Amino acid sequence: MSLFELASQMARPALFSFSPEKAHTLSIKALKSGMVPGATFSIDARLETKLGGLTFPNPVGLAAGYDKNAEVPDAILKLGFGFTEVGTITPLGQSGNPKPRIFRLVEDDAVINRLGFNNEGHAAALARLEARHDKGGVVGVNIGANKTSEDFVADYEKGIETFFEVASYFTANISSPNTPGLRNLQAADALQTLLDRIFAKVNKCEQKSKKSVPVFLKIAPDLTEYEMDDIAEVVKKSHLDALIVSNTTLDRAGLKDKKQATQAGGLSGKPLFAKSTKVLANMRMRLDPDMPLIGVGGISSADDVIAKMQAGASLVQLYTGLIYGGPCLPTKIMQDLSAYMYKNEINHISELVGSKTDDWLGG
Repeated sequence: MSLFELASQMARPALFSFSPEKAHTLSIKALKSGMVPGATFSIDARLETKLGGLTFPNPVGLAAGYDKNAEVPDAILKLGFGFTEVGTITPLGQSGNPKPRIFRLVEDDAVINRLGFNNEGHAAALARLEARHDKGGVVGVNIGANKTSEDFVADYEKGIETFFEVASYFTANISSPNTPGLRNLQAADALQTLLDRIFAKVNKCEQKSKKSVPVFLKIAPDLTEYEMDDIAEVVKKSHLDALIVSNTTLDRAGLKDKKQATQAGGLSGKPLFAKSTKVLANMRMRLDPDMPLIGVGGISSADDVIAKMQAGASLVQLYTGLIYGGPCLPTKIMQDLSAYMYKNEINHISELVGSKTDDWLGG
């Protein structure tokens, strides 16, 4: 057993002895200190994915929410992820909601959080991203709005302007359930206004810097058919480079841990897999074939990655799966994806994309 595998095996029982938020803080410190060694893995060219003008060495990324303050993007990439996304970052630092605000549902391999965009703000994250900018790798910046902001959209404009030179891509997060009123930006008129103003700012930044940065939009899984229709119509007319499906859910159906299920906040992990994948397939059906989707929600294995891609995703992201699977999870997924493609004579991972969208529709 390698040192990396040993560290991964020991991580869960050690971290689970602490409260969820303390465990998160300790894991960030461990990555910063180098206590968690980088993974040893072979690169499989069949996993390389191009999207939004970027080249991802593999299609599996770490979702926003873990590295909120851009403290450890390079250590995360060394675990075997094809990309990572820092944030959500708001213009001003904010403490978020009162503690406790993260809850493990161990029986369900799930987490409920009501963090509320706790982060150190633009300036702190920008300094860290500028310091590591020449190291390469795909590092996206997830931007959001301060809870007390009088103009949510202006906060997204500030995020574009602040991080334009250091972000591999942007994700506009309008789907967290933990900032009151934020999900209202998913309504058709509000979304149109948001995207118009975001891309006006993008155009100004492009003219100034002579470079382009792709922009993604992250939506919720708790959408009606009509809401999905509205979002699809706005997205079709936009300059978005990808749609991320999805954020955490307010749904509590089917949970085993009835006590923790009563906690307010967004649910992530395995119980979200089916719901988020159905929304993914429904958005795939509604959007033009050339609009890439990024699948998020309940991923903890190569089988989950394959299912997301078959439903219509070109890339995927995970976070809660890492909490339960440990730092070896990304490399295990890569190994299993490579083995699956070899067994099924698949020449490139993109052959999976949308191959079973119809199977996920409805229900």
